Amino acid sequence: MRLIILFTFCFQSFLYAQQEQGKASFYADKFEGRPTASGEKYRHNKLTAAHRTLPFGTEVKVTNLSNNKSVTVRVNDRGPFVKGRIIDLSKSAAQKLNFIRQGTADVKLEIISVEGATVDNIEPDIASIPENVRYFSLKMDTVERSGFGIQIGSYRELENLINAASDLKPSYAKEVTVKQKVVDNNNIYSLIIGHFQKREEADAFKRKLQKKHPDSFIVSYSSF
Repeated sequence: MRLIILFTFCFQSFLYAQQEQGKASFYADKFEGRPTASGEKYRHNKLTAAHRTLPFGTEVKVTNLSNNKSVTVRVNDRGPFVKGRIIDLSKSAAQKLNFIRQGTADVKLEIISVEGATVDNIEPDIASIPENVRYFSLKMDTVERSGFGIQIGSYRELENLINAASDLKPSYAKEVTVKQKVVDNNNIYSLIIGHFQKREEADAFKRKLQKKHPDSFIVSYSSF
């Protein structure tokens, strides 16, 4: 059984704390090459991280409070979903902070940039808010589709899909299609942008997405 759903996201407000403290962990080796919530594949030698709410592409300075070592990482995934942990780092980032043996570390996070805007450009009353808050409205309809779209990623959890969709540029988020299918009794949700009647139009749009979504690819709605 497959279901195609049209999601329309209306973004109301994005507020981010400038600093955050808590526990950091790092990815196990088994995740090497697996897709992250942003659609990128996890690579242990890249300086990347998972955070519950910061937009994909946000650069964060992470400081190990026990040895004062720091590293700058780019958010491209969602998590960690363990109570008390605030960030999940790639293995190479954890190595730079020197906590591989310990498994976790007490860290401080400092936002360097949010989707290209430096922290200096964030209003002080927003940057000092003590927690991350995100508001968006959601409209959902079952639809028929023809033509082509660009698939950004696939997710087992609907929450991860919504997080990924909410990080899209507003111009991209005007028409987001979700393909739902069942594999081995598990729901799989695919995030698709755009609705093009000609493959050439889809290909041109895909090229615009390549920098932020290098693993995106063209899909044909008629094949669903």
